[in-house]
Amino acid sequence: MKYLLDTHTFLWSIFNLKELPAKVIEELKDTNNDIYVSAITLWEIAIKVRLKKLDMEGLQVKELCDLAGKMDFELISLTPEEAIGYIDLGEKTHKDPFDRMIIWQCLSRNMTMISKDSDFKKFKTFGLKILWK
Repeated sequence: MKYLLDTHTFLWSIFNLKELPAKVIEELKDTNNDIYVSAITLWEIAIKVRLKKLDMEGLQVKELCDLAGKMDFELISLTPEEAIGYIDLGEKTHKDPFDRMIIWQCLSRNMTMISKDSDFKKFKTFGLKILWK
């Protein structure tokens, strides 16, 4: 299975594993699964740290790429086709551009999103698959 981590899921897998449901932890540890972290997520984290809206508990933002690799998470970039295809996502009420972009990226790559964000359910009509429980 191919999974894309929402930003909070990636951060909790590093700093607060107890926030993740047992099923999510099981899927993250399953070596048959491919776990991805988007460059969009890293960008969002960098912005929040710079604005002092996120405390990385002594970890430097630039360490996240290496850390993701050590956790067997694969980093993916945003392709130009995904960026321009974002227009096809439609106008739902979720206004966070980072979330909308990773949702589109997840859909474009036929992945399952791992997220607690209840607003993501609005995109199931577009085919978004979500794992949380």
